Amino acid sequence: MADENPLLSPEEHVLSTLNQDGSRRWVRPRIVHGKWWKRRAVVAWSLILLFNVLPWIKIAGKPLLRLDVVACEFTFFTVSFRPTETLLLTFLLLIVFLGIFLMTALFGRVWCGWGCPQTVYLEYIFRPLEKLLCGPNLAKGKPVPIERRVISIVATALVCLHLSHTFLAYFVGPQEVLSWSLGSPSEHPAGFAIVIGVTALMMFDFLYFREQMCILACPYGRLQSVLLDRKSLIVGYDEKRGEPRGKLKKPTAGSLAAPQGDCIDCGWCSAVCPTGIDIRKGLQMECIHCTECIDACDTVMDKIEKPRGLIRYSSQDGLEGGKQGFFRPRVVLYPLILTIVIGLFIWQLSSMQSAILLPRRVQGQPFTIAEDGRIRCLVTFRLENRSGESRTYQVSSDDSRFELIAPTFPMELADSESRDFTVIVLTPPEIFDRGTAEVPFRFQDGVDFDLARLRNVAGPYSVNR
Repeated sequence: MADENPLLSPEEHVLSTLNQDGSRRWVRPRIVHGKWWKRRAVVAWSLILLFNVLPWIKIAGKPLLRLDVVACEFTFFTVSFRPTETLLLTFLLLIVFLGIFLMTALFGRVWCGWGCPQTVYLEYIFRPLEKLLCGPNLAKGKPVPIERRVISIVATALVCLHLSHTFLAYFVGPQEVLSWSLGSPSEHPAGFAIVIGVTALMMFDFLYFREQMCILACPYGRLQSVLLDRKSLIVGYDEKRGEPRGKLKKPTAGSLAAPQGDCIDCGWCSAVCPTGIDIRKGLQMECIHCTECIDACDTVMDKIEKPRGLIRYSSQDGLEGGKQGFFRPRVVLYPLILTIVIGLFIWQLSSMQSAILLPRRVQGQPFTIAEDGRIRCLVTFRLENRSGESRTYQVSSDDSRFELIAPTFPMELADSESRDFTVIVLTPPEIFDRGTAEVPFRFQDGVDFDLARLRNVAGPYSVNR
């Protein structure tokens, strides 16, 4: 069939992890412990340590980083954000995305090769662990004894189980996870289900899916064509220096040597690539800029007494003989916008109130007429203490025409505690204009919280007749 229609038989791999017959091409990269590998190892193990330690770090009694889904609270560097603080959360997300844009414009896919958890854990924990437990047959493509394979899977499961517990600690706190792990799963079925589910997904990823996460699932590789330009830092092959490539030959007496580049076509750059590509084919979506090919090529250049840097960090313009360059519009525009957004974020953060007061919908009859002829209305609020300490709140009105009845006041709230309450308003009927009257509530905590600070947020409130 392939002979009749050659279009159905591709000359090369459609994907680096796909054979010509459509079967999975397993990537078993070799490791060269060069200078770049060692630098990445320092970064990788620092990130692994940070991931495991960060949930335990507290400052002034608050976690450094936590996403409390149950309490609908996100704590970032001891500052807590609620869903109602959409502007702050928007600024925070903009800072993250603009930072990614700037980092990519300057350093290419440095995140993928140096900081992404997929790369860090796969290349520095799971692949070395598998290589250690499965023995030399794994790298040679030979069958691995079943007992070694089972031990490797069990070890991977234990590591994934630990990582899933640590992952859960970012949502409920490490002390809570520790107490859950020492108790029965029936006491906390939701947490147990999350740990088992995350562990299963990790095992599927690190045992089977692996580099396909970067090639097929992750959208960042497809975005690089938009985020990169010809002056962005990339890992690239110097084609002018390396071509024409060929096996290293010793010159013989009386023979005229054909022109040959420094690339001896040893294939080491492809053998060490964790996504299975050939860097000599130019900038590719599958390249995660892990620098493994740089270490491999530099090792070969040392052996054949050629200068290093045939594969190196450069830019597309730099590899083609142009100026490396640094300044261009996007590296000026991105920091400018980022500075503005960070400034707005800090300004908004500094103006955060010590409490949040929100009106709530009144259930049932909105008003009644009292025995003395006054209008009796119900107004419901939610008050949340954001001061960082326990506070006691009072409610009153600056207008003597209104009488407020608040049975729950004075009301004491602990830090981050919120409570719904109802205030009964008695007012003469003549002050209503077209069925509406504005009631100037004043909430105070004796320190720094009153209606003047929250007038644009929660008051004055309209009471409908």
